[in-house]
This record gives sequence, C-alpha cells and structure tokens, in this order.
Amino acid sequence: MHAFREVETAAYCPRKLYYRRRSPDPEEVPQEVTARRELAFRYEQLLADDRAIDEAPIAVTPTQFRSRLGCAKARLDAWESLVDPPDRDVFLEGRDCRGIAHKLLGGDPPSLSLAFAGAPPENGVWHPQSVRLIAAAKALSWERETSVEQVYAEYPAYGVIRKVDVSVRRTAEYREAVRIAEAIDGPPARTDDRAKCEPCEYQAKCGVKTRSLRSLLGG
Repeated sequence: MHAFREVETAAYCPRKLYYRRRSPDPEEVPQEVTARRELAFRYEQLLADDRAIDEAPIAVTPTQFRSRLGCAKARLDAWESLVDPPDRDVFLEGRDCRGIAHKLLGGDPPSLSLAFAGAPPENGVWHPQSVRLIAAAKALSWERETSVEQVYAEYPAYGVIRKVDVSVRRTAEYREAVRIAEAIDGPPARTDDRAKCEPCEYQAKCGVKTRSLRSLLGG
C-alpha cells in the first residue's frame, strides 16, 4: 500500500520516488513546513489580531493575507469546519493508499482538507497535489463507505483555500500515479522538465545536469 506522499511524488517525478524509496534515512518534515501548516488552524486569530499576524510566518503582506482569507470566508460554505475542524491530523487507510488528512470536515458527504506549505498556482492546484488530495479522498471514501465529492487544498502561508472536485479526470490521474508507483522496480527515465531537477535533493544521485540561463546563453 502506498503513502499519499508516494503517489504525489510519482505524479511529480517517478525517478524521484525511486531514489526516495532507496534512501536509508527517513525524511523529517522541516520546521518551516510545520509552522506554515499550523497557520491553517489559526485563521480567525490571524484575521483579528494584528500582533499575531505580524509574527506569523506568512509569505504575503498582512493586507493580502486577510483579503484572501476574507474572500474564502465569504465564498466557502465549509468555512466554519475549515476554521474549527471536528478532527485534525487523522490517519486514513484506503484500498490503495494511506496517510494523514490534516483536517476532517465531517458532513454528509464527508470531506477533508490538506494544508500545503508552498505557494499556490494562479488557479486550481498543482497536479501532484491534486493526486495527493484524491488519494486522501479515496481513502476517506473507503473508510466511511460513502462517496467523497469534494475536498480542499489550503495554502495557509498565502491565505488561499481552494475547493477541489473529486472528478473523473482527477480520479484517472490518481489511478495513473498509483500504477506508476506500483510499477517502479528500477530507475525510471529522467524527466524532460529540468525545472523539477533544480530543487530535488536526489539530483546528484540521479545524474541530471542542469545549466544556468547564463550558460545557456553562452555567458
């Protein structure tokens, strides 16, 4: 059975998943990531308390942060559950994948939310994060023996919350990531998207060589 993070990584770069599985040391969650995720449980405080928001590890200005959260509060029916979830950091185990849901929102049908430390795309969610969200949705659906129709992606350092439908297309992308994760028994082909390689902690092992813009221009 795969962890949510494994299928997310398979959707991002199968070769990275191969090297991660071979790594002898478990990866620790960076303190910055933990601090940013914790913001997802402090929205009302950050909307009301100037000192709290000044000290919080947000990645935008306090004005931008509050404006974005204010829009989410007005737009999302699930706001109250997102602010004060019935359960947090819940382990879910489905038919194919297992992992932690940062918030379980209850309701009928039930829903959940995952908090991501990085920046959101201009619209929607990043593809690997979509796969992770659907993995969590399918695990919740399996445990509760009911459909999960929508979930939420939170980017708390940016004050952004987005509703994600559990659509046929997203489910197919999740199934493909599961298939990729199951099929890896040797190093997959290197990705053609070198932008993915630059921040990768396995770049040296992978053997991918990246070049700066200056070198590409002959500088």
